[in-house]
Amino acid sequence: MSTIRVLVGTKKGAFILTSDGKRQQWKVSGPHFAGWEMYHLKGSPADPNRIYASQTSGWFGQMIQRSNDGGQTWEPVGNEFKYDGTPGTHQWYDGTQHPWEFKRIWHLEPSPTDPDLVYAGAEDAALFRTSDGGKSWQELPALRGAKGNLWQPGAGGMGLHTIILDRTRPERIYIAISAGGAFRTDDGGQSWKPINRGLKSQYELPDPTAEVGHCVHRIAMHPSRPEVLFMQKHWDIMRSDNAGDMWHEVSGNLPSDFGFPIDVHAHEPETIYVVPIKSDSEHFPPDGKLRVYRSRTGGNEWEPLTKGLPQGDCYVNVLRDAMAVDQLDPCGVYFGTTGGQVYVSPDSGNTWSPIVRDLPGVLSVEVQTLP
Repeated sequence: MSTIRVLVGTKKGAFILTSDGKRQQWKVSGPHFAGWEMYHLKGSPADPNRIYASQTSGWFGQMIQRSNDGGQTWEPVGNEFKYDGTPGTHQWYDGTQHPWEFKRIWHLEPSPTDPDLVYAGAEDAALFRTSDGGKSWQELPALRGAKGNLWQPGAGGMGLHTIILDRTRPERIYIAISAGGAFRTDDGGQSWKPINRGLKSQYELPDPTAEVGHCVHRIAMHPSRPEVLFMQKHWDIMRSDNAGDMWHEVSGNLPSDFGFPIDVHAHEPETIYVVPIKSDSEHFPPDGKLRVYRSRTGGNEWEPLTKGLPQGDCYVNVLRDAMAVDQLDPCGVYFGTTGGQVYVSPDSGNTWSPIVRDLPGVLSVEVQTLP
């Protein structure tokens, strides 16, 4: 029977949750790196026991940790993230230009074929790459040449949070920045193209249809259809059927189209999941009811999934990297909250139960499906 390993990053350490394929009984390991902010952990698809973790402290700075035994032991690897050349400036909150300053790594994305090749998304926004298992990191500087002077921080900072690798076309990478927008390279990072046509940000930008500057919260893709993308924007759920060249809104009947995570079912490319949040000033679910919404039609038609989730007096948030799916059939869906709960649905969202209830605030959730 398969084993499920859930990697949880929190504001005060990392936790590893494991279960068999039934996903009913769970073992909890942690906290690893107790007291540190763990922005993201992710395992290598090429070597599942190779796990990378981003460990951050306002006092000690950024560290990258690596495990070669499924998270039982860890070793620090390279921690130098240096912008290429003269860093330059980007737009600040008041519209003035502000120097680029490295703060932390928000997201780690290992290659599907090489355990030593990993991409890292940084704040201030930039994309870094290692080809030696994290010992050294180099920036892909052409990305910041895509009108980076016009990017500006969102409320949580200016972070590169989404990295999607196209397994059918290794030179193609999608990334997203809050608040810079979405971008695509088709030549392994030598050049980048803004892919924001169709986005409308009338509340955030002087020009609502600007080429860059949109506050994209998360992008998701099913590996079998790399041309089809789904996006949770600051406001609006969006869909693209041509690799991001044009987007259209599929918010449909959602109670709110504000939110952070979005994900795609492992075996049904038209089934997607979001967690509506009331507004950008009230980061909690509408009516105090924690509801995952599922669309089986690729958007527009949404159904609330509530069985097992609190339907009253619930005022948590679910952050952009805090939702994931496993590869079993039926597909498991997981998410963590700022209140420290991690929920699992072993039946594609029909029913939910908490794996843990009282962790520190959850920053990220990733799932490994192990043979």
